[in-house]
Amino acid sequence: MSRRLRFEKWEGLGNDFVVVPFDPSLELDAATVRAVCDRRTGVGGDGMLLVDRPRGGPPRMVVRNADGSRPQMCGNGLRCVAAWLLPKGGELVIETDAGERCCAVEPGECGFSVRVGMGAARFGDGLEVEVAGEHHRFATVDVGNPHAVTFEHYDEASIDRIGPVGSVAPPGGYNVEFCRVRGGADHPDRIDVIVWERGVGRTLACGTGACAVAAEACRSGRARWGEPITIGLPGGELSIVVHEGAREISMRGPARRAFEGELELP
Repeated sequence: MSRRLRFEKWEGLGNDFVVVPFDPSLELDAATVRAVCDRRTGVGGDGMLLVDRPRGGPPRMVVRNADGSRPQMCGNGLRCVAAWLLPKGGELVIETDAGERCCAVEPGECGFSVRVGMGAARFGDGLEVEVAGEHHRFATVDVGNPHAVTFEHYDEASIDRIGPVGSVAPPGGYNVEFCRVRGGADHPDRIDVIVWERGVGRTLACGTGACAVAAEACRSGRARWGEPITIGLPGGELSIVVHEGAREISMRGPARRAFEGELELP
Protein backbone atom coordinates (compact mmCIF):
# COMPACT_ATOMS: atom_id res chain seq x y z
CA MET A 1 0.00 0.00 0.00
CA SER A 2 1.43 3.36 -1.03
CA ARG A 3 2.01 6.01 1.64
CA ARG A 4 2.28 9.62 0.53
CA LEU A 5 3.77 12.41 2.62
CA ARG A 6 2.83 16.04 2.13
CA PHE A 7 5.66 18.28 3.31
CA GLU A 8 7.20 21.72 3.23
CA LYS A 9 10.95 22.28 3.01
CA TRP A 10 12.27 25.02 5.30
CA GLU A 11 15.73 26.30 6.13
CA GLY A 12 17.40 28.54 8.69
CA LEU A 13 20.88 29.66 7.62
CA GLY A 14 21.12 26.59 5.38
CA ASN A 15 20.20 24.18 8.20
CA ASP A 16 17.37 22.53 6.27
CA PHE A 17 14.36 20.52 7.37
CA VAL A 18 11.39 18.59 6.06
CA VAL A 19 8.39 19.96 7.99
CA VAL A 20 5.27 17.78 8.25
CA PRO A 21 2.12 17.74 10.38
CA PHE A 22 2.21 14.91 12.89
CA ASP A 23 0.28 11.87 11.65
CA PRO A 24 0.53 8.69 13.76
CA SER A 25 -0.62 6.58 10.82
CA LEU A 26 2.61 7.37 8.91
CA GLU A 27 4.83 5.42 11.37
CA LEU A 28 7.98 7.40 10.64
CA ASP A 29 10.61 4.99 11.95
CA ALA A 30 14.34 5.69 11.74
CA ALA A 31 14.73 4.00 8.34
CA THR A 32 11.92 6.12 6.86
CA VAL A 33 13.39 9.33 8.27
CA ARG A 34 16.77 8.46 6.76
CA ALA A 35 15.12 7.82 3.38
CA VAL A 36 13.24 11.14 3.44
CA CYS A 37 16.37 13.09 4.44
CA ASP A 38 18.59 11.41 1.84
CA ARG A 39 19.84 14.13 -0.52
CA ARG A 40 19.96 11.88 -3.58
CA THR A 41 16.91 9.65 -3.32
CA GLY A 42 14.66 11.59 -0.92
CA VAL A 43 13.71 15.20 -0.23
CA GLY A 44 17.01 15.93 1.48
CA GLY A 45 17.55 17.62 4.81
CA ASP A 46 19.44 17.78 8.07
CA GLY A 47 16.31 16.43 9.72
CA MET A 48 12.54 16.21 9.90
CA LEU A 49 10.30 18.39 12.06
CA LEU A 50 6.99 16.79 13.07
CA VAL A 51 4.41 19.30 14.28
CA ASP A 52 1.39 18.30 16.35
CA ARG A 53 -1.41 20.77 17.09
CA PRO A 54 -3.44 19.26 19.93
CA ARG A 55 -6.66 20.84 21.08
CA GLY A 56 -6.40 22.83 24.26
CA GLY A 57 -2.61 23.03 24.31
CA PRO A 58 0.38 24.59 22.54
CA PRO A 59 1.68 23.09 19.30
CA ARG A 60 4.41 20.52 19.78
CA MET A 61 7.58 20.03 17.72
CA VAL A 62 9.38 16.69 17.55
CA VAL A 63 12.82 16.66 15.90
CA ARG A 64 14.30 13.72 14.01
CA ASN A 65 17.90 13.96 12.84
CA ALA A 66 18.91 12.80 9.37
CA ASP A 67 20.12 9.49 10.82
CA GLY A 68 16.69 8.86 12.40
CA SER A 69 17.70 9.72 15.98
CA ARG A 70 15.62 12.06 18.14
CA PRO A 71 17.40 15.02 19.78
CA GLN A 72 15.72 17.09 22.46
CA MET A 73 15.74 20.41 20.61
CA CYS A 74 16.68 22.25 17.43
CA GLY A 75 17.02 26.03 17.48
CA ASN A 76 17.02 26.61 13.72
CA GLY A 77 14.19 24.11 13.34
CA LEU A 78 12.19 25.88 16.03
CA ARG A 79 12.37 29.15 14.12
CA CYS A 80 11.18 27.35 10.98
CA VAL A 81 8.25 25.73 12.77
CA ALA A 82 7.25 29.04 14.38
CA ALA A 83 7.17 30.73 10.95
CA TRP A 84 5.32 27.72 9.46
CA LEU A 85 2.65 28.06 12.15
CA LEU A 86 2.43 31.88 12.00
CA PRO A 87 3.01 32.95 8.38
CA LYS A 88 1.41 36.36 9.09
CA GLY A 89 3.55 36.94 12.16
CA GLY A 90 2.82 37.05 15.86
CA GLU A 91 3.83 35.28 19.05
CA LEU A 92 3.27 31.72 20.25
CA VAL A 93 4.59 29.05 22.58
CA ILE A 94 5.87 25.77 21.12
CA GLU A 95 6.37 22.66 23.22
CA THR A 96 9.54 20.64 22.59
CA ASP A 97 11.25 17.67 24.22
CA ALA A 98 13.33 20.27 26.10
CA GLY A 99 10.30 22.22 27.35
CA GLU A 100 8.20 25.14 26.13
CA ARG A 101 9.80 27.89 24.06
CA CYS A 102 8.33 31.36 23.39
CA CYS A 103 8.67 32.56 19.79
CA ALA A 104 7.99 35.89 18.05
CA VAL A 105 7.68 35.83 14.25
CA GLU A 106 8.14 38.84 11.93
CA PRO A 107 7.44 38.33 8.20
CA GLY A 108 9.83 39.96 5.73
CA GLU A 109 10.37 40.25 2.00
CA CYS A 110 12.58 37.15 1.71
CA GLY A 111 11.41 35.08 4.66
CA PHE A 112 10.98 35.58 8.39
CA SER A 113 12.91 36.91 11.35
CA VAL A 114 12.19 34.88 14.47
CA ARG A 115 13.14 35.59 18.08
CA VAL A 116 13.12 32.65 20.47
CA GLY A 117 13.50 32.44 24.24
CA MET A 118 15.81 29.42 24.40
CA GLY A 119 15.75 28.81 28.15
CA ALA A 120 18.72 28.74 30.52
CA ALA A 121 22.22 27.48 29.82
CA ARG A 122 23.50 24.73 32.12
CA PHE A 123 27.26 24.30 32.35
CA GLY A 124 28.74 20.83 32.76
CA ASP A 125 32.05 19.40 33.95
CA GLY A 126 33.69 19.38 30.54
CA LEU A 127 34.63 16.68 28.05
CA GLU A 128 38.00 15.20 27.11
CA VAL A 129 38.47 13.00 24.06
CA GLU A 130 41.52 11.25 22.67
CA VAL A 131 42.14 11.22 18.92
CA ALA A 132 45.29 9.69 17.44
CA GLY A 133 47.02 9.81 20.81
CA GLU A 134 46.24 13.49 21.48
CA HIS A 135 43.84 14.75 24.16
CA HIS A 136 41.32 17.48 23.38
CA ARG A 137 39.29 19.31 26.03
CA PHE A 138 35.89 20.93 25.62
CA ALA A 139 33.59 22.94 27.86
CA THR A 140 30.12 21.39 28.04
CA VAL A 141 26.92 23.41 27.90
CA ASP A 142 23.33 22.17 27.78
CA VAL A 143 20.76 24.47 26.16
CA GLY A 144 18.11 21.84 25.50
CA ASN A 145 20.69 19.87 23.51
CA PRO A 146 24.13 18.98 24.94
CA HIS A 147 27.12 20.78 23.40
CA ALA A 148 30.89 20.53 23.64
CA VAL A 149 32.61 23.87 22.96
CA THR A 150 36.26 24.75 22.35
CA PHE A 151 37.96 28.06 21.59
CA GLU A 152 41.25 26.35 20.68
CA HIS A 153 42.23 26.75 17.04
CA TYR A 154 41.76 23.69 14.84
CA ASP A 155 42.24 23.48 11.09
CA GLU A 156 39.65 21.95 8.79
CA ALA A 157 41.26 18.51 8.71
CA SER A 158 41.47 18.39 12.51
CA ILE A 159 37.81 19.34 12.84
CA ASP A 160 36.86 16.46 10.56
CA ARG A 161 38.90 14.06 12.71
CA ILE A 162 37.89 15.29 16.15
CA GLY A 163 34.24 16.23 15.53
CA PRO A 164 32.99 12.68 14.89
CA VAL A 165 34.77 11.35 17.99
CA GLY A 166 33.51 14.10 20.28
CA SER A 167 29.95 13.79 19.02
CA VAL A 168 29.67 10.17 20.18
CA ALA A 169 32.06 10.22 23.16
CA PRO A 170 29.41 10.04 25.95
CA PRO A 171 26.09 8.16 25.85
CA GLY A 172 23.62 10.25 23.85
CA GLY A 173 26.41 12.26 22.25
CA TYR A 174 27.22 15.97 21.93
CA ASN A 175 27.04 18.57 19.24
CA VAL A 176 30.62 19.85 18.94
CA GLU A 177 31.49 23.50 18.30
CA PHE A 178 34.91 24.76 17.17
CA CYS A 179 35.06 28.51 17.80
CA ARG A 180 37.22 31.53 17.08
CA VAL A 181 36.70 35.01 18.56
CA ARG A 182 37.04 37.59 15.80
CA GLY A 183 36.60 40.81 17.80
CA GLY A 184 38.45 42.29 20.74
CA ALA A 185 39.29 40.17 23.76
CA ASP A 186 36.91 42.07 26.07
CA HIS A 187 34.03 42.57 23.66
CA PRO A 188 34.00 40.43 20.49
CA ASP A 189 32.23 41.75 17.45
CA ARG A 190 31.76 38.18 16.28
CA ILE A 191 32.53 34.57 17.13
CA ASP A 192 32.93 32.23 14.14
CA VAL A 193 31.80 28.65 14.70
CA ILE A 194 32.08 25.33 12.87
CA VAL A 195 29.59 22.72 14.08
CA TRP A 196 29.84 18.94 14.00
CA GLU A 197 26.29 17.88 14.83
CA ARG A 198 25.52 14.50 16.33
CA GLY A 199 23.46 12.36 14.00
CA VAL A 200 24.16 14.66 11.03
CA GLY A 201 27.83 15.67 10.72
CA ARG A 202 28.90 19.12 9.59
CA THR A 203 25.96 21.49 9.24
CA LEU A 204 25.76 25.03 7.88
CA ALA A 205 24.28 26.25 11.16
CA CYS A 206 23.12 25.11 14.60
CA GLY A 207 20.85 27.35 16.67
CA THR A 208 21.35 25.61 20.00
CA GLY A 209 25.07 25.42 19.23
CA ALA A 210 25.21 29.19 18.73
CA CYS A 211 23.46 29.63 22.10
CA ALA A 212 25.90 27.26 23.81
CA VAL A 213 28.90 29.09 22.33
CA ALA A 214 27.58 32.48 23.44
CA ALA A 215 26.90 31.17 26.95
CA GLU A 216 30.39 29.70 27.28
CA ALA A 217 31.92 32.90 25.86
CA CYS A 218 30.16 34.90 28.59
CA ARG A 219 31.09 32.42 31.32
CA SER A 220 34.76 32.42 30.30
CA GLY A 221 35.00 36.22 29.93
CA ARG A 222 35.26 36.23 26.13
CA ALA A 223 31.98 38.13 25.77
CA ARG A 224 29.69 40.23 27.95
CA TRP A 225 26.51 39.09 29.63
CA GLY A 226 23.34 40.86 28.50
CA GLU A 227 24.72 42.21 25.22
CA PRO A 228 24.13 40.91 21.67
CA ILE A 229 26.77 38.49 20.43
CA THR A 230 27.03 37.76 16.71
CA ILE A 231 27.66 34.09 16.03
CA GLY A 232 28.99 33.54 12.53
CA LEU A 233 28.22 30.14 11.04
CA PRO A 234 28.93 28.82 7.53
CA GLY A 235 25.29 29.54 6.59
CA GLY A 236 25.09 33.04 8.09
CA GLU A 237 24.73 34.88 11.38
CA LEU A 238 22.63 34.60 14.53
CA SER A 239 22.28 37.22 17.25
CA ILE A 240 22.43 35.80 20.78
CA VAL A 241 21.96 37.48 24.17
CA VAL A 242 22.82 35.62 27.37
CA HIS A 243 21.50 37.20 30.58
CA GLU A 244 23.62 37.03 33.70
CA GLY A 245 22.23 35.31 36.77
CA ALA A 246 19.52 33.06 35.36
CA ARG A 247 21.62 32.59 32.18
CA GLU A 248 18.49 32.86 30.06
CA ILE A 249 19.22 33.01 26.34
CA SER A 250 17.48 34.88 23.52
CA MET A 251 18.17 33.94 19.89
CA ARG A 252 17.22 35.90 16.78
CA GLY A 253 17.67 34.63 13.24
CA PRO A 254 16.02 33.93 9.88
CA ALA A 255 13.71 31.20 8.65
CA ARG A 256 12.66 30.64 5.04
CA ARG A 257 10.18 28.40 3.28
CA ALA A 258 11.91 26.84 0.26
CA PHE A 259 9.21 24.70 -1.37
CA GLU A 260 6.43 22.19 -0.77
CA GLY A 261 5.74 18.80 -2.28
CA GLU A 262 4.56 15.25 -1.92
CA LEU A 263 6.73 12.17 -1.49
CA GLU A 264 5.91 8.48 -1.77
CA LEU A 265 7.35 6.83 1.33
CA PRO A 266 9.22 3.52 1.10
